[in-house]
Amino acid sequence: MRRTDVILRGAMAVALGLPLGGCMLGPDYKRPDLDVPTQYRSATPMGAVDAAAVESAWWQQFNDPALDALISEGLRNNQDLIAAAARVEQFYGVLGTTRSALFPQVGAQVNGSRTRASEQTISGAPSINPYNAYQANLLLSWEIDLFGRTRRLTEAATAELQASEEFRRATVLSIVTAITSGYVNLREQDRELEVSRETLGLRLGALNLFERRFKGGVVSDVEVSQARSEYATALRAIPLLEQSIVQQENALANLVGRNPGPIARGKPIDQLVLPPVPAGLPSDLLERRPDIRQAEQSMVATNARIGAAKAAYFPTISLTGAFGQASRSLSDLWEGPSRLWTYGADITMPLFTAGAIAGQVTSAEAAQRQSVAAYRKAVQAAFSETENALSGIATSRTALDAQVMQVSALDNYARLARKRFEGGYTSYLEVLDADRALFNARLQLAQQQGSVLLQSAALYRSLGGGWVDVADKEAPQPGVNLSERPRAFP
Repeated sequence: MRRTDVILRGAMAVALGLPLGGCMLGPDYKRPDLDVPTQYRSATPMGAVDAAAVESAWWQQFNDPALDALISEGLRNNQDLIAAAARVEQFYGVLGTTRSALFPQVGAQVNGSRTRASEQTISGAPSINPYNAYQANLLLSWEIDLFGRTRRLTEAATAELQASEEFRRATVLSIVTAITSGYVNLREQDRELEVSRETLGLRLGALNLFERRFKGGVVSDVEVSQARSEYATALRAIPLLEQSIVQQENALANLVGRNPGPIARGKPIDQLVLPPVPAGLPSDLLERRPDIRQAEQSMVATNARIGAAKAAYFPTISLTGAFGQASRSLSDLWEGPSRLWTYGADITMPLFTAGAIAGQVTSAEAAQRQSVAAYRKAVQAAFSETENALSGIATSRTALDAQVMQVSALDNYARLARKRFEGGYTSYLEVLDADRALFNARLQLAQQQGSVLLQSAALYRSLGGGWVDVADKEAPQPGVNLSERPRAFP
């Protein structure tokens, strides 16, 4: 056997003997240290339940079938959710493409040609001229992942796939809370419109009464003007509210995947039941919130790409081979003498790249630091959102209780002022002041009722948890099984 054959076969044997689990360059992922508070700054509101509350469909606690139907429709038809599911499939395909480089690539080649050679050559023309040539080959190529470049890229692609899935789940979370908040705002505006129309009717009656009394000489034109001004104020509020309601309906229609149009109503805002307030520890957010988990997977991906970039400093080993048949006659193509084969190994190593590889490593390391900062920011934002929601629930409930007391007191004051006016003990100005204060207080009561409900939705959104899995059962799912690796063979 020739010396060159021995060397070549020895190199190929070494390459084939290298385990796929050879060395991998770059740092292995480790979650960065975080300054996690041991408890929330805001005290847990009275009536809080344990963390199991975040495992259920909390929006159903509002006890409004219309809201439940909207959320189900939105989970099925929202375009962002459909796009997010397709995005997961896209990254699944990227992972399959990246991972395929770990395996030998096998192909087939068949060709045929007819050639006439020149007779004016040193060797002369072949005995048969022109002649046919046929060839059929099985081709093999394989790049040995000696320094872990492909494995690091596969690690990054796997993390990016998981990040896309967490993004999809975060979209589920956002859609549920957005529909809930939009519906609460709609019912709040419905109540404000109802109060405005009731007040308009009362002020129209008062204006008609004063116009009759003015004609009878009982009251002056000043009092008529005051009554007309209050009527106009109530009248002006109605079209503004009607416009706002239409806009809110259109926003909700968009969230549930419809064209703009009316939204079915359920219970009035003062009959919506507050869901329980879940309790928990700040550290729980790291595992419950999809956006934090997405940020962590992005960090895993950028960390892996450092190793892939560093692997470019080292040699690459590629194996190639071909086995087939070649003949000048198609009928003889599959005969024994027509057989051919070839194999070889290729080793390449960068010697001078003018800083290209160093630049790639620097870029990868900088991207990893950016992802760490983004992860820390996501965690800090989660703590802040949860603190704000807890504080908001406590203060909004206190404010609601105070607002209920104020409406009750002003309602009594308005009745007494009207009686005093009818008895001739005061001017109509006192009645107008009492009526104006009651009107504003009733509007504020509707707003405060909405605020308490919105803060509850914000708290569940900030906590994340198993309720996302409950909602996800109705959402569009990726057409791939994330628990299975992409297929290695077509």
